[in-house]
Amino acid sequence: MEHGSFHEARARLLTRRHFFGRMSAGIGTAALASVMNPGLLSAAGGGSHGALPGLHFAPKAKRVIWLFMSGGPSHIDLFDYKPGLKKHHGEELPASIRMGQRLTGMTSGQSKFPCVAPMFEWRQHGRSGLWVSELLPSMGRMADDWCVVKSMWTEAINHDPAVTFIQTGHQQAGRPALGSWLSYGIGSENQQLPGFVVMISQGSGNKTDQPLSTRYWGSGFLPGQHQGVRFRSQGDPVLYLSNPDGMDDPTRRRMLDATGALNALASESFGDPEIDARIAQYEMAYRMQASVPELTDLKGESAATLEAYGVRADGKDGGFARNCLLARRMVERGVRFVQLFHRGWDQHGDLPRQIRGQCEDVDRPTAALLEDLKQRGLLEDTLLVWGGEFGRTVYSQGALSKDNHGRDHHGRCYTLLMAGAGLKAGFTYGATDDYCYNIVENPVHVHDLNATLLHLMGVDHTRLTFRFQGRNFRLTDVHGEVVKGFLA
Repeated sequence: MEHGSFHEARARLLTRRHFFGRMSAGIGTAALASVMNPGLLSAAGGGSHGALPGLHFAPKAKRVIWLFMSGGPSHIDLFDYKPGLKKHHGEELPASIRMGQRLTGMTSGQSKFPCVAPMFEWRQHGRSGLWVSELLPSMGRMADDWCVVKSMWTEAINHDPAVTFIQTGHQQAGRPALGSWLSYGIGSENQQLPGFVVMISQGSGNKTDQPLSTRYWGSGFLPGQHQGVRFRSQGDPVLYLSNPDGMDDPTRRRMLDATGALNALASESFGDPEIDARIAQYEMAYRMQASVPELTDLKGESAATLEAYGVRADGKDGGFARNCLLARRMVERGVRFVQLFHRGWDQHGDLPRQIRGQCEDVDRPTAALLEDLKQRGLLEDTLLVWGGEFGRTVYSQGALSKDNHGRDHHGRCYTLLMAGAGLKAGFTYGATDDYCYNIVENPVHVHDLNATLLHLMGVDHTRLTFRFQGRNFRLTDVHGEVVKGFLA
């Protein structure tokens, strides 16, 4: 090749994509400068701006705590009171109710589908008169703060696609989680802590519960710094956060500075936004070395607060109580999205015993968190969400005996609780039929829920998009409507 041809070919390589890649590298270098000099940040409280130039409308909420009941709590036994089920107990579920709906492989081979009435007592609570099972007395005590949605539904009937769907808006893996979308779109209120934090606890119910995949809180195709950061219940709260043996803070700072400079050079050369994400993550990890130990140290909490949540010094509170208290401490410090996964709700058998243990795990801490947020004035701009990926069937999985039974997955209707900013309090939305099997009033799809949560955060769900592989993606895909019926 002649020398002139070489230069012409090289010039052709400077394509539009390469130009914008180099432009993004410049932005990455600016980002590196900002994390090394927090004084350059203009957001209030030392936070960072997101990709949106501004919110689409005035937000009701600034942050979200989602208490995710992994496995699918039985709405029939907890919140969707149907006293008429007692007369149908043991009877075959009518074909006119089931209407040929999909069954999982766990019950599709059954020859009978006997209805099961709840084996627990119910009572009304508060001025709203909300019916709640005896299994959740503390949550029932907060009846006039809850917005109860009894008409949630999803197409998914198995755990992995159902959890993936409600978290990311799609049943297949690869999309960003809600917390990642908020981190990307709005940014963070605190540069010392992640904008999206995840904590996991194991319940007293099904001990062989389905696994939780890290992609449930992954950033998908968004830059990596927007993925959820998992805090552990034992050892270091965050893996690899502590300095390794033989390294002190000044040495680590020098190492990060050198690594950051090398990454900035690589970013300028290749224009890969993931290099910028790596720079941001290294810097966040360094700042977290100081902020996380203070955050997770509960010594400053009063004995009355620890007692209210049910946090035990011996750690035998199952983890959920401590995680609820940590969630409150996180939102106080500006963490945008906190998600607690509590496993064990998958009661295919032995439901009467297992669900009682599950409810003992979560009842007291959930009510304490709601009350604590109220007392501290945080509920005014915080959303609290309680629920799982689907509900349970009215018919028994396996044999039905006098004191034992199981329930299979049921996505056609289930119950979800919310409280806080922008929501009607002491309010019930939607209704199911007499068998808790189909929605008869105001259905709320998973996409509608996510659209509404974004709306409460000041974001139009149709305008928070990310271009990937030649098309624009959003959390709600091409679906979803804001549910105005339960907005205050």
